[in-house]
Parts: sequence; structure tokens; C-alpha cells
Amino acid sequence: MPILWGPRAPRGYCDGLTRRSFLAVGALGMGGLGLPDLLRAEEIAHRVSSRGARTTPQKSVIMVYLSGGIAHQDTFDLKPDAPSGIRGEFKPIASKIPGIQVSELLPRIAQVTDRVAILRSIVGLRDEHSSFQNVTGFPMGQSEREGKPHFGSVIARIQGPVDPVVPPFVDLFPVMQHRPYNTPGPGFLGHTYKAARVDGDDLALLRPPANVSTTRFDGRRSLLSQFDQFRRHVDTAELHGMDDVYRRAFDVLTSDKLAKALDLENEDPRVRDRYGIGSAKHLGDGAPMWNDQLLVARRLVEAGARCVTVAYGFWDTHGQNFRWLRDHLPTFDQGISALIEDLYARGLDQNVTVVVWGEFGRTPKINKDAGRDHWANVNSALLAGGAMKVGQCIGSTDKLGGSAASRPIHYLDVLATIYHNLGIDPHTFLRDQANRPVSILPPTTTPIGEVISAGLA
Repeated sequence: MPILWGPRAPRGYCDGLTRRSFLAVGALGMGGLGLPDLLRAEEIAHRVSSRGARTTPQKSVIMVYLSGGIAHQDTFDLKPDAPSGIRGEFKPIASKIPGIQVSELLPRIAQVTDRVAILRSIVGLRDEHSSFQNVTGFPMGQSEREGKPHFGSVIARIQGPVDPVVPPFVDLFPVMQHRPYNTPGPGFLGHTYKAARVDGDDLALLRPPANVSTTRFDGRRSLLSQFDQFRRHVDTAELHGMDDVYRRAFDVLTSDKLAKALDLENEDPRVRDRYGIGSAKHLGDGAPMWNDQLLVARRLVEAGARCVTVAYGFWDTHGQNFRWLRDHLPTFDQGISALIEDLYARGLDQNVTVVVWGEFGRTPKINKDAGRDHWANVNSALLAGGAMKVGQCIGSTDKLGGSAASRPIHYLDVLATIYHNLGIDPHTFLRDQANRPVSILPPTTTPIGEVISAGLA
């Protein structure tokens, strides 16, 4: 995310803002809105303030992406009767739902299984170390070639903002060393619908300095308009759609609502303790296990965000799989179970869908380095909230955990379920850069019927 408040410099403006930092506001990835969407959002905000409540509940999604691909056989689909070279070192434990077992390293998740649906038979993924399949629905090569948008950008495009100063799509992915793990862009939807990036010290940057008055903000807006006039004469694809992003940036900067949602000092200490803080330190070439981000995600959907994405942990355990999981699954267990409990405690379970998954599973066979390698044949995932039918396990794998034995669920159907829960037809057509109609997801996709409640069908 670009710098908003530059350091004082001899060649800066009178209030200390440098030209470079000032211009950087225009590149702010704050989920920039087109003018019609902005005006519609302002109308929505006016109705909310005048009536005191929204006429319809806001539907949102939190996706937790497990970079690297977690071992399904050692978390949600243990095989205690498999041979020793396959079954792993962990024992299954009973959960709150009779007949459903999870890893002994997940005792807190075991106690919230009445509030989740465990999918054990996800198929259709390819052996590709990237987030593209999870968030665009397509492999990386196809996504980049055809400009397939992030699903959060699709949501922002179709539904727009709930609140004019809260971006509809907020991305909490840090910049990861392995580039394909990082968040794909808005693709053919363009800059207007890209994510609001929140990484590192961005919270401090969102707080305007106390000595910057509204008058100075107005002056900066006027100067940016002059820059806009110049840019309108520059015909480059990179600048296309940025005019509204400037305006959007100023709308966000003149409000502290987003900053308050991001500031965990405002949170009940007991709730924060329940999540556990984790660490902002990256693991491997993937994401950190920063439980604060799970809590921030909940605060953002409460503030009005429709989609929040979190990259969480590093699970590419080619070596020392069991030692790694012993070290890191307890943090995962605490954070994910806390998020689920928190949504229910705050009455958000009917309107906020949670999805926890990675790009593939791990091999049934344990390799010579006590690790598990990539395995795209089958994978597991957790679903929660979204007014879904939970407290169940859907699908199964064979005795080795190597392939789907019953109810194979295509990974695209997980994304179709997200769209469905938000009230979006996953087969809606959008216009690509050549003005051709493109379906959000292929016509063969369908929401997972077992989790769709009667009220959402």
C-alpha cells in the first residue's frame, strides 16, 4: 500500500508532505469505486443514518488461505488404520459431533464442530503452488492470460460498498516471498475494483496527522485535480480507472472508521486473548500465523466490508511435517476456533461465511524426510457461518486418504457456495476488457447443496 503521509523534507510542501508521497495517494489500493458506485454508497449510508439500521442484512465472507497446502491426513481426515508409512504420528480425537474426529492437535476446533462443515473430498485442484485457484477459481496461467479477477473484486463490482468509507473488499495478505501465493489483482474488472491492501504499518498511515486540517485536505484534493487534468491526456492502460481511486482515497482518509476497525487497541482484551496474537513473522516463503489478522477480519466485516481475505501460515511440509505441525497447529487451532466462536457470539453467523483452505492436500505416503509432498487429488476445507447447515462432515476419502471415496466436491463449488451465500448468482455474466460477456464461474459449478439452508436455496 503506498505511503500516504510522507516525512518532512526540504522540497516537500509547507505541511511536510512530499510530492512523491502526495502523488502516491492516487495509487492507494483502497478498493477504489467508480462514481456511480460511490454515489450509490453515499445514498445507502444516508438511508442507514436516517433510519438507524440497514433494510437488509449485510452478507460478507472471510477467506483464510493456508499458503502451501496443509496435510489433510493430519488435521481433518486422519487415517488411524492405515499402514505406519501413511497414517502419521497424530491420534484422532472425538469432536462435539458424534462420529466426527479431528487431530489431537486441534482440541478447540473439536469443540466447535457443531458450528462448522468439514469438507473431506475436494477435487479438481491442480498441483500448483499459488492462491489463484482458491481466489479466482482458475489456474494461475489461465488467470493471468485471461485477466480472471479475484472473487473479492467480483463481489465489489456486483454489490459495491455498504459504507462509502469502508472498502467492500479488504485484503490482509502480506507480501510473501513466493510470489504466486500473493493476492491476484482485479483482472479485467480494472483498478476500480481492486482490493484495499492493509499490510505492515498501514494502520498508522491511515490516521491523518492532527495538524492537517480539512482546509489542507481540500487544497490537496484541488491540486490532485490539476494532476488529473494532465493524466487525462496520457493514454496508458495503467492509468485507466484511477480518477475515481483518487476520490475514494480522500473519502477514506477523511474518516477514521476504517482505522478504528483495524485498531485492535479498541477490542475487548478478553476477546483478543481468546484469539491469541500469534506472530507477524513470515514462515518459510509463505504467510505468518498472525491471529490478530483473524480478529481484524471480523472487525472489518462488522464495519461494512463484504469480503476480507487472510493468508495464514506456511504448510508446505516436504520435510519434518509432524514436527512442524506440532509447533504450529496449536496456534491455528486457537485462532480459527476463536473466529468461529466470535462470529456466533456476536450474531454474525447468519450473514458472514468463513472458508478455511489451501491450494491442495499432501501425499498419503510419508517421504524419507518425514514429510508429505504435494497432493492435488483430494483436499479438505472448513466452512462456517453464512446461515449454512453446519455440524456435519461432507464427503470421504479412501482408506489411505488419497482420493475421494464419496461425494467428490469440485473446488469451484466452494466458490459457488460463497457467491450463493452473498446473494450472487455464480453464473452471472460480467464484461471483460474486450466487452465480451464472461461468466463468473463455469456453468457446471453449483453451490454445495448439503450446506445450503432452506432460506438461501
